[in-house]
Amino acid sequence: MHISKIDLNLFIVLERIYALGGITRAAQQLNLSQSAISHALGRLRELLGDPLFERHGHTMVPTPFTRSIIGRVRDGLRTFELTLGEADQFDVTSTAKRFSLGIRDVLETAILLPVVKQIVEAAPSIDLAAVHHDRRTLEADLLSGALDAVVDIVLPISQTILATRLASDELVVLSRRDHPRVGGQLSLDAYLVEQHILVTSRRRGLGLEDMELVKLGLQRHVRLRCMDYSAACRVVSETDLLLTMPGRYAALLTSLFGIAMHAWPLDSVPVDTYLYWHVNSDADPANAWFRQQLAEAFGRPSLKNTENSTVR
Repeated sequence: MHISKIDLNLFIVLERIYALGGITRAAQQLNLSQSAISHALGRLRELLGDPLFERHGHTMVPTPFTRSIIGRVRDGLRTFELTLGEADQFDVTSTAKRFSLGIRDVLETAILLPVVKQIVEAAPSIDLAAVHHDRRTLEADLLSGALDAVVDIVLPISQTILATRLASDELVVLSRRDHPRVGGQLSLDAYLVEQHILVTSRRRGLGLEDMELVKLGLQRHVRLRCMDYSAACRVVSETDLLLTMPGRYAALLTSLFGIAMHAWPLDSVPVDTYLYWHVNSDADPANAWFRQQLAEAFGRPSLKNTENSTVR
């Protein structure tokens, strides 16, 4: 079948249903009605001779055939997007564009202000959306253009994803200022005697600090497990619980909540922050400009010559 007889928009619908797991969410993201999405899916099913998806509850589960072609479909869509983008020269002072940045809450608080200030001053027609990203679909989201870049800790990635280290942070310990047993330099023994807060998005498992303690045959008592550092700091400010977290973010929260910061009582544990983007976006002028803004927010004056280091 010749490509001239195919509506390529059908493959955009296929990719979004695959990525989002449902017709309703695909319709919302593509700004189409559910009936239009269903009609497009029906046409593509007839064209390809496969059901493409099967409904299980509220989720559209891809068939083996869909899973076998989705990578090539995404590559093709991304190639078309970049080809069309090259037709328009990127001018930061006049180009209207919206960048989507995948970022975790802890990093969003630390860097969003400097990034926005830079964009507002230099690019009057460029908007930014900072969104929560799913690490399991990071590569697919960068490939499809759902995300332009991701800022996160070190993650396992394939050869299709490029990365560079933006910053290296250290763990610190937070306590309320009038803590009855913690003051000045915090010893390891004093640290282990106290009860702790662990901030994590996972329901179970050890935190970075716990894994370091386990290496020494040590264990602390995690009294509270929660998902947000701001919420944890509020608990710290009115209880005797201790919180261990990255220093860059902690420096912002200590003054806000009136709490004290102490050095981590073990050898320094680096907490590295990386910038991730898809290899197909590497030469895109707009994406390169956006990556540079993110680097400068972390105090990196230039990504040139070091940008394409990879995480393996």
